[in-house]
Amino acid sequence: MNTQEAIISLATPVFFLLIAIEWLVARRRGEVAYRGNDTVASLGLGVMSQIVGVFTKLFTIGIYAWVYNHAALLHLPADNVLVWVGALLAYDFLYYWLHRAGHEVNILWAAHVVHHQSEQYNLSTALRQTGSGFLLGWLFYLPLAIVGVPVEVFVVVALIDLLYQFWIHTGQIRKLGWFDRVFASPSNHRAHHAVNDRYLDRNYGGILILWDRLFGSFVEEDDRDPPVYGTRSPLRSFNPLWANAEVYWATAQDAWHAKRWRDKLQVWLRPPGWRPADVAARYPKAAFEIRRELYNPPIAPYLAWYALAQFAVLLGLAVHFLQLAPTASLGTLAGYAAYLTASLCVLGALFDGHRTAPWLEGLRLAATAAFVLAARRWFGVEALPMPWAVVACLVAATSAAWLYLPRHRPSLS
Repeated sequence: MNTQEAIISLATPVFFLLIAIEWLVARRRGEVAYRGNDTVASLGLGVMSQIVGVFTKLFTIGIYAWVYNHAALLHLPADNVLVWVGALLAYDFLYYWLHRAGHEVNILWAAHVVHHQSEQYNLSTALRQTGSGFLLGWLFYLPLAIVGVPVEVFVVVALIDLLYQFWIHTGQIRKLGWFDRVFASPSNHRAHHAVNDRYLDRNYGGILILWDRLFGSFVEEDDRDPPVYGTRSPLRSFNPLWANAEVYWATAQDAWHAKRWRDKLQVWLRPPGWRPADVAARYPKAAFEIRRELYNPPIAPYLAWYALAQFAVLLGLAVHFLQLAPTASLGTLAGYAAYLTASLCVLGALFDGHRTAPWLEGLRLAATAAFVLAARRWFGVEALPMPWAVVACLVAATSAAWLYLPRHRPSLS
Protein backbone atom coordinates (compact mmCIF):
# COMPACT_ATOMS: atom_id res chain seq x y z
CA MET A 1 0.00 0.00 0.00
CA ASN A 2 1.52 3.36 -1.05
CA THR A 3 1.50 6.59 0.95
CA GLN A 4 -1.63 7.95 -0.72
CA GLU A 5 -3.65 4.77 -0.12
CA ALA A 6 -2.42 4.59 3.49
CA ILE A 7 -3.54 8.15 4.20
CA ILE A 8 -6.95 7.54 2.61
CA SER A 9 -7.35 4.36 4.67
CA LEU A 10 -6.63 6.31 7.86
CA ALA A 11 -8.93 9.15 6.84
CA THR A 12 -11.93 7.00 5.91
CA PRO A 13 -13.08 6.21 9.48
CA VAL A 14 -12.76 9.92 10.26
CA PHE A 15 -14.99 10.72 7.28
CA PHE A 16 -17.71 8.41 8.55
CA LEU A 17 -17.40 9.74 12.10
CA LEU A 18 -17.84 13.31 10.84
CA ILE A 19 -20.81 12.26 8.71
CA ALA A 20 -22.43 10.79 11.83
CA ILE A 21 -21.73 13.97 13.80
CA GLU A 22 -23.20 16.14 11.04
CA TRP A 23 -26.32 13.96 10.97
CA LEU A 24 -26.74 14.32 14.74
CA VAL A 25 -26.21 18.09 14.67
CA ALA A 26 -28.73 18.52 11.85
CA ARG A 27 -31.23 16.32 13.68
CA ARG A 28 -30.91 18.44 16.82
CA ARG A 29 -31.55 21.53 14.72
CA GLY A 30 -34.65 19.93 13.21
CA GLU A 31 -33.08 19.69 9.75
CA VAL A 32 -33.04 16.75 7.34
CA ALA A 33 -29.43 16.67 6.19
CA TYR A 34 -29.39 13.07 4.97
CA ARG A 35 -31.69 10.70 3.11
CA GLY A 36 -30.71 7.04 2.99
CA ASN A 37 -31.12 6.64 -0.78
CA ASP A 38 -29.18 9.80 -1.63
CA THR A 39 -26.40 9.03 0.85
CA VAL A 40 -25.96 5.48 -0.43
CA ALA A 41 -25.85 6.84 -3.99
CA SER A 42 -23.13 9.35 -3.08
CA LEU A 43 -21.04 6.84 -1.13
CA GLY A 44 -21.52 4.23 -3.84
CA LEU A 45 -20.20 6.64 -6.46
CA GLY A 46 -17.22 7.27 -4.19
CA VAL A 47 -16.62 3.51 -4.06
CA MET A 48 -16.84 3.28 -7.85
CA SER A 49 -14.38 6.16 -8.18
CA GLN A 50 -11.89 4.31 -5.98
CA ILE A 51 -12.42 1.11 -7.98
CA VAL A 52 -11.74 2.91 -11.25
CA GLY A 53 -8.71 4.56 -9.65
CA VAL A 54 -7.11 1.16 -9.08
CA PHE A 55 -7.05 0.61 -12.84
CA THR A 56 -6.22 4.18 -13.92
CA LYS A 57 -3.73 5.37 -11.30
CA LEU A 58 -0.75 4.14 -13.32
CA PHE A 59 -2.17 5.95 -16.34
CA THR A 60 -2.53 9.36 -14.69
CA ILE A 61 0.54 9.26 -12.46
CA GLY A 62 2.49 7.47 -15.19
CA ILE A 63 1.94 10.31 -17.66
CA TYR A 64 3.00 12.84 -15.03
CA ALA A 65 6.14 10.81 -14.24
CA TRP A 66 7.01 10.45 -17.93
CA VAL A 67 6.73 14.22 -18.52
CA TYR A 68 8.74 14.90 -15.35
CA ASN A 69 11.49 12.52 -16.44
CA HIS A 70 11.66 13.63 -20.07
CA ALA A 71 10.51 17.26 -20.25
CA ALA A 72 11.12 18.88 -16.85
CA LEU A 73 13.03 22.17 -17.02
CA LEU A 74 14.31 21.58 -13.48
CA HIS A 75 14.32 18.79 -10.92
CA LEU A 76 13.26 20.44 -7.70
CA PRO A 77 14.37 18.84 -4.40
CA ALA A 78 11.72 16.82 -2.58
CA ASP A 79 13.24 17.63 0.82
CA ASN A 80 12.77 21.40 0.58
CA VAL A 81 9.85 22.97 2.49
CA LEU A 82 9.54 25.79 -0.03
CA VAL A 83 9.12 23.26 -2.83
CA TRP A 84 6.24 21.65 -0.93
CA VAL A 85 4.55 24.97 -0.17
CA GLY A 86 5.02 26.21 -3.72
CA ALA A 87 3.77 22.92 -5.15
CA LEU A 88 0.64 23.04 -3.00
CA LEU A 89 -0.13 26.62 -4.04
CA ALA A 90 0.55 25.82 -7.69
CA TYR A 91 -1.59 22.68 -7.54
CA ASP A 92 -4.47 24.63 -6.00
CA PHE A 93 -4.13 27.26 -8.73
CA LEU A 94 -4.24 24.61 -11.47
CA TYR A 95 -7.12 22.86 -9.70
CA TYR A 96 -9.06 26.13 -9.87
CA TRP A 97 -8.71 26.15 -13.67
CA LEU A 98 -9.55 22.46 -14.02
CA HIS A 99 -12.61 22.97 -11.83
CA ARG A 100 -13.65 26.06 -13.74
CA ALA A 101 -13.19 24.29 -17.09
CA GLY A 102 -15.26 21.43 -15.67
CA HIS A 103 -18.19 23.86 -15.51
CA GLU A 104 -17.50 25.66 -18.79
CA VAL A 105 -16.54 22.85 -21.21
CA ASN A 106 -19.15 20.15 -21.73
CA ILE A 107 -16.81 17.19 -22.14
CA LEU A 108 -15.21 18.04 -18.79
CA TRP A 109 -18.61 18.69 -17.23
CA ALA A 110 -19.61 15.17 -18.30
CA ALA A 111 -17.08 13.86 -15.77
CA HIS A 112 -17.54 16.50 -13.07
CA VAL A 113 -21.35 16.44 -13.11
CA VAL A 114 -21.35 13.35 -10.87
CA HIS A 115 -20.17 15.46 -7.96
CA HIS A 116 -23.10 17.88 -8.38
CA GLN A 117 -26.00 15.49 -8.93
CA SER A 118 -27.03 15.13 -5.30
CA GLU A 119 -30.01 17.28 -4.40
CA GLN A 120 -28.81 17.49 -0.81
CA TYR A 121 -25.65 19.04 0.56
CA ASN A 122 -23.76 17.17 3.24
CA LEU A 123 -20.43 15.51 3.91
CA SER A 124 -21.36 12.42 1.92
CA THR A 125 -21.51 14.69 -1.14
CA ALA A 126 -17.76 15.24 -0.78
CA LEU A 127 -17.24 11.53 -1.38
CA ARG A 128 -19.48 11.54 -4.47
CA GLN A 129 -16.77 11.44 -7.12
CA THR A 130 -16.59 10.73 -10.83
CA GLY A 131 -15.23 7.59 -12.39
CA SER A 132 -14.17 9.26 -15.65
CA GLY A 133 -12.19 12.27 -14.44
CA PHE A 134 -8.93 10.48 -15.26
CA LEU A 135 -9.62 10.81 -18.99
CA LEU A 136 -8.68 14.50 -19.32
CA GLY A 137 -8.07 15.92 -15.84
CA TRP A 138 -4.36 15.03 -15.86
CA LEU A 139 -3.73 17.57 -18.65
CA PHE A 140 -4.17 20.50 -16.28
CA TYR A 141 -1.39 19.38 -13.92
CA LEU A 142 1.37 18.81 -16.48
CA PRO A 143 2.81 22.31 -15.87
CA LEU A 144 3.91 21.04 -12.45
CA ALA A 145 5.80 18.20 -14.09
CA ILE A 146 7.41 20.57 -16.60
CA VAL A 147 8.50 22.94 -13.83
CA GLY A 148 10.06 19.96 -12.07
CA VAL A 149 7.84 19.12 -9.08
CA PRO A 150 8.80 15.55 -8.10
CA VAL A 151 6.21 12.84 -8.52
CA GLU A 152 6.02 12.08 -4.79
CA VAL A 153 5.45 15.76 -3.99
CA PHE A 154 2.74 16.01 -6.65
CA VAL A 155 0.90 12.95 -5.30
CA VAL A 156 0.90 14.21 -1.71
CA VAL A 157 -0.11 17.82 -2.43
CA ALA A 158 -2.93 16.50 -4.65
CA LEU A 159 -4.12 14.42 -1.72
CA ILE A 160 -3.88 17.38 0.68
CA ASP A 161 -5.97 19.50 -1.68
CA LEU A 162 -8.55 16.72 -1.97
CA LEU A 163 -8.76 15.99 1.77
CA TYR A 164 -9.15 19.69 2.61
CA GLN A 165 -12.28 19.84 0.49
CA PHE A 166 -14.10 17.19 2.53
CA TRP A 167 -15.12 19.44 5.42
CA ILE A 168 -16.38 22.29 3.24
CA HIS A 169 -19.27 20.11 2.06
CA THR A 170 -21.16 20.48 5.32
CA GLY A 171 -24.38 22.42 5.60
CA GLN A 172 -24.07 22.73 9.37
CA ILE A 173 -21.19 25.25 9.60
CA ARG A 174 -22.42 28.75 8.90
CA LYS A 175 -20.39 31.76 7.76
CA LEU A 176 -16.86 32.16 9.15
CA GLY A 177 -16.11 35.87 8.69
CA TRP A 178 -12.59 36.64 7.43
CA PHE A 179 -11.95 32.94 6.71
CA ASP A 180 -14.61 33.00 3.99
CA ARG A 181 -12.77 35.84 2.27
CA VAL A 182 -9.51 33.91 1.93
CA PHE A 183 -10.26 30.19 1.91
CA ALA A 184 -12.75 27.81 0.39
CA SER A 185 -15.28 27.27 3.16
CA PRO A 186 -18.67 25.64 3.72
CA SER A 187 -20.48 28.89 2.93
CA ASN A 188 -18.49 29.49 -0.25
CA HIS A 189 -18.86 25.91 -1.41
CA ARG A 190 -22.59 25.75 -0.73
CA ALA A 191 -22.91 28.59 -3.21
CA HIS A 192 -20.78 26.63 -5.68
CA HIS A 193 -23.12 23.62 -5.54
CA ALA A 194 -26.28 25.69 -5.94
CA VAL A 195 -28.28 25.99 -9.16
CA ASN A 196 -29.82 29.39 -8.32
CA ASP A 197 -29.06 32.05 -10.95
CA ARG A 198 -27.10 34.04 -8.37
CA TYR A 199 -24.70 31.19 -7.62
CA LEU A 200 -24.42 29.25 -10.86
CA ASP A 201 -20.83 28.45 -11.89
CA ARG A 202 -19.03 30.31 -9.10
CA ASN A 203 -16.50 29.64 -6.32
CA TYR A 204 -14.21 27.05 -7.90
CA GLY A 205 -11.34 27.27 -5.41
CA GLY A 206 -10.15 24.07 -3.74
CA ILE A 207 -8.27 25.49 -0.73
CA LEU A 208 -8.05 29.19 -1.53
CA ILE A 209 -11.07 31.23 -2.59
CA LEU A 210 -8.62 34.01 -3.51
CA TRP A 211 -8.39 32.57 -7.04
CA ASP A 212 -12.10 33.28 -7.53
CA ARG A 213 -11.68 36.81 -6.24
CA LEU A 214 -8.74 37.37 -8.61
CA PHE A 215 -10.48 35.96 -11.69
CA GLY A 216 -14.01 37.25 -11.16
CA SER A 217 -15.82 34.03 -10.26
CA PHE A 218 -16.55 34.70 -6.58
CA VAL A 219 -20.03 35.07 -5.14
CA GLU A 220 -21.04 35.30 -1.50
CA GLU A 221 -23.77 33.08 -0.08
CA ASP A 222 -26.87 35.17 0.58
CA ASP A 223 -29.27 34.06 3.30
CA ARG A 224 -32.11 35.76 1.41
CA ASP A 225 -31.57 33.33 -1.48
CA PRO A 226 -30.93 29.88 0.04
CA PRO A 227 -28.97 27.52 -2.22
CA VAL A 228 -30.91 24.87 -4.12
CA TYR A 229 -28.75 21.85 -4.92
CA GLY A 230 -28.41 19.44 -7.80
CA THR A 231 -28.03 20.17 -11.50
CA ARG A 232 -30.17 21.97 -14.03
CA SER A 233 -30.72 18.65 -15.81
CA PRO A 234 -31.64 16.47 -12.84
CA LEU A 235 -30.35 12.89 -12.84
CA ARG A 236 -33.50 11.37 -11.27
CA SER A 237 -31.81 8.05 -10.65
CA PHE A 238 -29.67 6.27 -8.05
CA ASN A 239 -27.92 4.09 -10.63
CA PRO A 240 -24.17 4.77 -10.35
CA LEU A 241 -23.37 3.75 -13.93
CA TRP A 242 -26.04 6.07 -15.32
CA ALA A 243 -24.80 8.86 -13.04
CA ASN A 244 -21.40 8.59 -14.71
CA ALA A 245 -22.78 8.18 -18.24
CA GLU A 246 -25.76 10.55 -18.44
CA VAL A 247 -24.04 13.65 -19.86
CA TYR A 248 -21.80 11.64 -22.20
CA TRP A 249 -24.91 9.89 -23.54
CA ALA A 250 -26.97 13.08 -23.90
CA THR A 251 -24.08 14.84 -25.65
CA ALA A 252 -23.45 11.91 -27.98
CA GLN A 253 -27.13 11.94 -28.93
CA ASP A 254 -27.01 15.67 -29.69
CA ALA A 255 -23.83 15.16 -31.74
CA TRP A 256 -25.51 12.36 -33.69
CA HIS A 257 -28.63 14.43 -34.38
CA ALA A 258 -26.75 17.61 -35.36
CA LYS A 259 -26.71 18.22 -39.11
CA ARG A 260 -23.52 20.28 -39.29
CA TRP A 261 -20.14 18.66 -38.59
CA ARG A 262 -19.05 21.78 -36.74
CA ASP A 263 -21.96 21.39 -34.34
CA LYS A 264 -21.13 17.72 -33.81
CA LEU A 265 -17.81 18.90 -32.37
CA GLN A 266 -19.11 22.01 -30.64
CA VAL A 267 -21.54 20.12 -28.40
CA TRP A 268 -18.50 18.64 -26.63
CA LEU A 269 -16.54 21.88 -26.34
CA ARG A 270 -19.26 24.45 -25.64
CA PRO A 271 -20.60 25.15 -22.12
CA PRO A 272 -22.99 22.61 -20.59
CA GLY A 273 -26.54 23.07 -21.81
CA TRP A 274 -25.56 24.43 -25.23
CA ARG A 275 -27.31 22.63 -28.09
CA PRO A 276 -27.30 23.22 -31.85
CA ALA A 277 -30.39 25.15 -32.92
CA ASP A 278 -31.63 22.38 -35.21
CA VAL A 279 -31.27 19.75 -32.47
CA ALA A 280 -32.98 21.92 -29.85
CA ALA A 281 -35.88 22.51 -32.24
CA ARG A 282 -36.38 18.83 -33.12
CA TYR A 283 -35.67 17.42 -29.67
CA PRO A 284 -36.74 20.06 -27.13
CA LYS A 285 -36.06 19.57 -23.43
CA ALA A 286 -38.20 20.68 -20.53
CA ALA A 287 -37.36 24.08 -19.06
CA PHE A 288 -35.43 24.11 -15.80
CA GLU A 289 -37.64 24.43 -12.72
CA ILE A 290 -35.78 25.35 -9.56
CA ARG A 291 -38.70 24.49 -7.25
CA ARG A 292 -38.96 20.89 -8.40
CA GLU A 293 -39.56 18.12 -5.87
CA LEU A 294 -36.60 16.17 -4.58
CA TYR A 295 -36.13 12.83 -6.27
CA ASN A 296 -37.27 10.45 -3.55
CA PRO A 297 -39.15 7.42 -4.95
CA PRO A 298 -41.37 5.80 -2.30
CA ILE A 299 -40.26 2.32 -1.26
CA ALA A 300 -41.29 0.16 1.67
CA PRO A 301 -39.33 0.86 4.86
CA TYR A 302 -38.17 -2.77 5.14
CA LEU A 303 -36.70 -2.54 1.63
CA ALA A 304 -34.84 0.66 2.47
CA TRP A 305 -33.37 -0.95 5.60
CA TYR A 306 -32.47 -4.05 3.60
CA ALA A 307 -30.66 -1.97 0.96
CA LEU A 308 -28.77 -0.05 3.66
CA ALA A 309 -27.64 -3.32 5.27
CA GLN A 310 -26.49 -4.72 1.93
CA PHE A 311 -24.64 -1.52 1.19
CA ALA A 312 -22.77 -1.84 4.48
CA VAL A 313 -21.65 -5.31 3.35
CA LEU A 314 -20.56 -3.91 -0.01
CA LEU A 315 -18.52 -1.21 1.74
CA GLY A 316 -16.63 -3.94 3.58
CA LEU A 317 -16.04 -5.79 0.32
CA ALA A 318 -14.84 -2.57 -1.32
CA VAL A 319 -12.25 -2.15 1.44
CA HIS A 320 -11.15 -5.73 0.81
CA PHE A 321 -10.90 -4.98 -2.92
CA LEU A 322 -8.65 -1.98 -2.30
CA GLN A 323 -6.45 -4.01 0.04
CA LEU A 324 -6.05 -6.67 -2.67
CA ALA A 325 -5.27 -4.18 -5.41
CA PRO A 326 -1.46 -4.06 -5.00
CA THR A 327 -1.01 -7.85 -5.20
CA ALA A 328 -3.97 -9.44 -6.98
CA SER A 329 -3.99 -10.35 -10.67
CA LEU A 330 -5.70 -8.15 -13.22
CA GLY A 331 -8.32 -10.84 -13.84
CA THR A 332 -9.18 -11.09 -10.14
CA LEU A 333 -9.45 -7.33 -9.81
CA ALA A 334 -11.56 -7.01 -12.95
CA GLY A 335 -13.97 -9.71 -11.77
CA TYR A 336 -14.22 -8.21 -8.29
CA ALA A 337 -14.77 -4.72 -9.72
CA ALA A 338 -17.53 -6.02 -12.00
CA TYR A 339 -19.24 -7.74 -9.04
CA LEU A 340 -19.12 -4.62 -6.87
CA THR A 341 -20.34 -2.38 -9.70
CA ALA A 342 -23.23 -4.69 -10.58
CA SER A 343 -24.18 -4.93 -6.89
CA LEU A 344 -24.22 -1.15 -6.51
CA CYS A 345 -26.42 -0.87 -9.60
CA VAL A 346 -28.91 -3.37 -8.18
CA LEU A 347 -29.09 -1.44 -4.90
CA GLY A 348 -29.62 1.73 -6.94
CA ALA A 349 -32.51 0.01 -8.71
CA LEU A 350 -34.03 -0.91 -5.33
CA PHE A 351 -33.89 2.72 -4.22
CA ASP A 352 -35.31 3.80 -7.59
CA GLY A 353 -38.30 1.57 -6.92
CA HIS A 354 -37.94 -0.47 -10.13
CA ARG A 355 -40.31 -3.44 -10.28
CA THR A 356 -37.58 -5.84 -11.37
CA ALA A 357 -35.12 -4.74 -8.68
CA PRO A 358 -36.08 -7.37 -6.04
CA TRP A 359 -35.70 -10.10 -8.65
CA LEU A 360 -32.34 -8.74 -9.74
CA GLU A 361 -31.27 -8.66 -6.11
CA GLY A 362 -32.43 -12.26 -5.67
CA LEU A 363 -30.39 -13.22 -8.72
CA ARG A 364 -27.36 -11.40 -7.29
CA LEU A 365 -27.69 -13.24 -3.96
CA ALA A 366 -28.11 -16.60 -5.68
CA ALA A 367 -25.12 -16.00 -7.95
CA THR A 368 -22.99 -14.95 -5.00
CA ALA A 369 -23.91 -18.03 -2.98
CA ALA A 370 -23.47 -20.37 -5.95
CA PHE A 371 -20.03 -18.97 -6.73
CA VAL A 372 -18.80 -19.31 -3.15
CA LEU A 373 -20.24 -22.81 -2.69
CA ALA A 374 -19.01 -24.16 -6.02
CA ALA A 375 -15.60 -22.52 -6.14
CA ARG A 376 -14.92 -22.60 -2.39
CA ARG A 377 -13.16 -19.28 -2.81
CA TRP A 378 -13.74 -15.55 -2.93
CA PHE A 379 -11.88 -12.92 -4.90
CA GLY A 380 -8.35 -12.96 -3.53
CA VAL A 381 -9.18 -15.60 -0.91
CA GLU A 382 -8.14 -19.05 -2.08
CA ALA A 383 -9.36 -22.37 -0.65
CA LEU A 384 -12.20 -20.91 1.40
CA PRO A 385 -13.00 -23.43 4.18
CA MET A 386 -16.33 -25.21 3.72
CA PRO A 387 -17.82 -23.77 6.95
CA TRP A 388 -17.28 -20.26 5.63
CA ALA A 389 -18.80 -21.20 2.28
CA VAL A 390 -21.86 -22.55 4.09
CA VAL A 391 -22.08 -19.37 6.17
CA ALA A 392 -22.01 -17.29 2.99
CA CYS A 393 -24.88 -19.33 1.56
CA LEU A 394 -26.89 -19.02 4.77
CA VAL A 395 -26.40 -15.23 4.72
CA ALA A 396 -27.60 -15.12 1.11
CA ALA A 397 -30.61 -17.31 1.95
CA THR A 398 -31.52 -15.18 4.97
CA SER A 399 -31.24 -12.02 2.86
CA ALA A 400 -33.50 -13.53 0.22
CA ALA A 401 -36.04 -14.50 2.87
CA TRP A 402 -36.08 -10.94 4.20
CA LEU A 403 -36.49 -9.68 0.66
CA TYR A 404 -39.31 -12.00 -0.43
CA LEU A 405 -41.34 -12.76 2.69
CA PRO A 406 -42.88 -9.42 3.72
CA ARG A 407 -45.56 -10.91 5.94
CA HIS A 408 -42.88 -12.04 8.40
CA ARG A 409 -41.13 -8.69 8.65
CA PRO A 410 -41.48 -6.53 11.77
CA SER A 411 -43.01 -3.10 11.31
CA LEU A 412 -40.51 -0.24 11.25
CA SER A 413 -43.08 2.51 11.67
